[in-house]
Amino acid sequence: MNILDQEIILEFFRSHYELFVTIVFMGTFGLTFYLIPKVLWVSKEKNLMAGVNERSSHSLAVPTFGGVAFYISIIMVLTILQSMRLTYVGNHLIAAITILFMVGLKDDLVISTARVKLLGQITAALFLIFSPELRLESLHGFLGIFEIPVIIGTLLKVFIVLAIVNSFNLIDGIDGLAAIVGIVISLVYAFVFYGTGHPYYVLVSISLAGILSAFLRYNFSRGERKIFMGDSGSLLVGLVLAFLTLKHLVMKPDVALIAEGYHPGNRLLFLASVLFIPAFDTLRVIIIRKLNGLSAFSPDRNHCHHVLLDLGLSHKKAAFSLGLLNLVVIGIYFSLSHSLSQPWLLFLVVSLYSASFALFGWLKVVGARMAKGSVVGSR
Repeated sequence: MNILDQEIILEFFRSHYELFVTIVFMGTFGLTFYLIPKVLWVSKEKNLMAGVNERSSHSLAVPTFGGVAFYISIIMVLTILQSMRLTYVGNHLIAAITILFMVGLKDDLVISTARVKLLGQITAALFLIFSPELRLESLHGFLGIFEIPVIIGTLLKVFIVLAIVNSFNLIDGIDGLAAIVGIVISLVYAFVFYGTGHPYYVLVSISLAGILSAFLRYNFSRGERKIFMGDSGSLLVGLVLAFLTLKHLVMKPDVALIAEGYHPGNRLLFLASVLFIPAFDTLRVIIIRKLNGLSAFSPDRNHCHHVLLDLGLSHKKAAFSLGLLNLVVIGIYFSLSHSLSQPWLLFLVVSLYSASFALFGWLKVVGARMAKGSVVGSR
């Protein structure tokens, strides 16, 4: 493609931006919707099904390779976008996604060790954190911190990527939850990127929303069309959201994330609100496990979705309830971020997390009492 052809394509893109957004959403939705039945057929032909154990939320063997359809769809979009030369960071994202997809696929097939998964996550993260477009040099006044050393910025980015990837992997415990939360977060990111003039990141966000929307139809199915996203899917979704999160954090200080008057030093608080469910759920289970003298990686039934299931909610109701909670937290932040100073905004975010800790602690007790009453009543 010569320079003239490229300029013509870019001008057409700029003139029909909203049309491109719609096409990308419908395209990723349609492609994922088409691919998942093919993945289902291969999985069943080769008997690649998730078994059932005492911690399973399903009672029948189900294929766990939804991530294969995710990967094909997102890579096709990213490859097309790269031909438009909107940004060079797409090459790094494609490499990172491919590495982490392979790590997740191996785990879905034969179960990987925690060390292998962590090594794969770090390798994938390196492609993002050393991308020039994602260079983090300042916190723009968060807690009075402005310029930060390159090494501190690098370590912070590594932590963010690993935390988001693993937290998304952890919430993928019931039908629809990871997909619904992923849709909420990606659409909020698309809205902000659209308002701040970052078309490439809008299209990546919309692509993820389209993929997850198509997946929900099959994930909520009760018949032979049911499929899980698997580690190959949850790790991929977590990585793309981590990539979008880093971009929010490193945008120039003169770019207002929400509206005029938004202080760039509040971006970490904004991200803590948008990523509320994966961040809160991960913090909650780690704290509970440590208080019980267990490893932070010990399996249990203390996740938020387990609490709601123990109250008698179905998978669909529990997933939509947590997605709604994430939206409520985001809405509260949006409505108050313009009128509160940073200390009060920090207090607000901490209060939202603390109130949710108390709420789910109480719901856990209620669920235990209900279970005990059922046992007594059945005697």
